[in-house]
Amino acid sequence: MSTFKTSTGRLSKALRVIAVAALMGQLPNFAGAQESAKPATEMVQTSSSNLDAIRARGHLLCGVIGTIPGFSSVDSKGVMRGIDADVCRSVAAAIFGDAEKVQFVSLTGLTRFPALQSGEVDMVALLTTWTLTREASLGLEFPSVYFYDGQGFLVKKSSGIKSPLELDGATVCTVPGSTSEVILAEYARAHKLNITPLVLEKSDQIRDALAADRCDAFTTDRSNISSYKVAMGPAGEDYEVLPDVISNEPLGTMIRKGDQRFFDIVRWTHIAMLTAEDYGITKDNVETFRKSSNPDIQRFMGETGDLGKALGLDPEWAVHIVKGVGNFAEMWDRNVAVLGLPRGLNRLVKDGGIQYAPPMR
Repeated sequence: MSTFKTSTGRLSKALRVIAVAALMGQLPNFAGAQESAKPATEMVQTSSSNLDAIRARGHLLCGVIGTIPGFSSVDSKGVMRGIDADVCRSVAAAIFGDAEKVQFVSLTGLTRFPALQSGEVDMVALLTTWTLTREASLGLEFPSVYFYDGQGFLVKKSSGIKSPLELDGATVCTVPGSTSEVILAEYARAHKLNITPLVLEKSDQIRDALAADRCDAFTTDRSNISSYKVAMGPAGEDYEVLPDVISNEPLGTMIRKGDQRFFDIVRWTHIAMLTAEDYGITKDNVETFRKSSNPDIQRFMGETGDLGKALGLDPEWAVHIVKGVGNFAEMWDRNVAVLGLPRGLNRLVKDGGIQYAPPMR
């Protein structure tokens, strides 16, 4: 069964500094966390033995934040729920044939990169945007993008604001040291808007500022905004997320460079879930596809071909993923749809999105 722990034990020097900062109450919340990571030349280098270490350990170590509903948060039974958590489970299912062979490690925006670089976790699924500098300079890489997101705005319904272009003269809550703060400033300059940022570190400070009309809007990634709105409870009904998106934020899985086999497994796990959705293969009906005459489905089910062997996995690795987590649509509907977020770009290409599955052959 999957387990959850906070980031402790085998900490790098950078992580120990962060831990001290947290104890002193100086650690900002996730949305506003600045990046803290070693350059690639200083990180612990890995080799193809990483996957062997995962197998020898008997479970996957996956970094999540653990406090954002819809993405990763612990339910009343102590079970980690959310799309980030299910992405971790899908990889565990591919490797072990059991989606519950994963241990979740609680990380933040500050600790995610050092934890991955030091080997404290095998992978991270933590609302992390795929950017050039993160992939080119940190010794990390993004095998898959499971959420195409963008920066948006939360406003009071009673304000009548329907577009960020109407925020001229407004005060907008944001978080310190984040890309959201920079993007807001760039957007204001580009559209000649006089926007005053109100920089607040903690979620309850932002909530109180919105309620007291100290700020007219709150800006960060739309996924985070929607989760924040749900976490507000009944009060969240007084707010709405504007449809405008002012940046590209592809959120993906992240692993250390140097283990091509593990990279392939994480990437093709995501592709397998898209493929299953495309063919209508679900948790409930997957076994009914055993006798399909479609050669692509036969390969997917492990009935023919050697796709599993190519990845160093069981012939039915893709079946294990679907049985453990479901297809991509099932994972989305179970976790994200309840936040009120439209699937949008995260639909399959045939449905008007940009999620596209290369052929599994």
